[in-house]
Amino acid sequence: LSILLVAPKFREKLSGVKYVIIDEIHSLAENKRGVHLSLSLERLQHLIGQFTRIGLSATVSPLEEVANKYKTKPAGVYASFVLGTVLGSSMVFLMKNKINKRLEKILLGFASGVMIAASIWSLLIPSIDMAKEQNVVEWIPATIGFLSGIVFLLILDSVIPHLHLNADKPEGLKSKIEKSVMRVFAITLHNIPEGMALGIILAGSLAEGTGITSASALVLAIGIAIQNFPEGAIVSMPLKSEGMSKPKAFLYGALSGIVEPIGALLTIALTNLVVPILPYFLAFAAGTMIYVVVEELIPESQSGEHSNIGTIGVAIGFVIMMILDIALG
Repeated sequence: LSILLVAPKFREKLSGVKYVIIDEIHSLAENKRGVHLSLSLERLQHLIGQFTRIGLSATVSPLEEVANKYKTKPAGVYASFVLGTVLGSSMVFLMKNKINKRLEKILLGFASGVMIAASIWSLLIPSIDMAKEQNVVEWIPATIGFLSGIVFLLILDSVIPHLHLNADKPEGLKSKIEKSVMRVFAITLHNIPEGMALGIILAGSLAEGTGITSASALVLAIGIAIQNFPEGAIVSMPLKSEGMSKPKAFLYGALSGIVEPIGALLTIALTNLVVPILPYFLAFAAGTMIYVVVEELIPESQSGEHSNIGTIGVAIGFVIMMILDIALG
């Protein structure tokens, strides 16, 4: 199958495939051949859309355990991007006094680059491709969804009380909440679109006929996990600089990412509503992520001296996410 998928003349013949029958499926469990087959099936699904997978075996037991090797595992996806925030927040335990300004800028830039690349390759391009398959003018869902995402985050930004990094004046509705908590709210606001984006991709991969594979969901989860590492550090380390204890700063940083799996789960719960208008939702998620980048992350990375460090971070984050998406997605 892997050879057929790389040969252009054979790829055309695969377009009409409706069923894939895997004989002696038990012999493919827990070995390299099984991994190769699973990857090939993902590539085939990306090429032709949904098809039925049939496994044959006279000896396999338990059946459910082997079957699970050939379908999406959302729990692992959720764990991967939550772990990024937790690991980033743990950097506070290695900190002596204040966060280094150059490190802060490169972390902010890196997070920006990952989010920009994810918005393009994981969200906007699939939105345009899906609209084309649905015989809809390609740019209409992308435009409407993207602008709706911008407006949605603009409203949240105006309502939720939060305090940006290196800022003294809170934004949003007036509140008597502590500044440290409002800083956590600022990062939590960033994480809302990330959770929504992953939930939308997962909903698409679990539904039939969308052309979105579980590999695409995993790539986006990995990208968000990588991006969450600096975000976790950006929350916890400044809190420590302001006098908060290291354990408490770590806890606040880790909790800032809890909204991501919640947002993803809520989106998946609405799969039946999301899938029919998935091109719009993909672009919507892209709009929310770009809003966060342009409104908050890039300005913070470019403030003061050494702004070129932040620019280098953007380039590194963008390239890493682009490679992940093209090579694995």
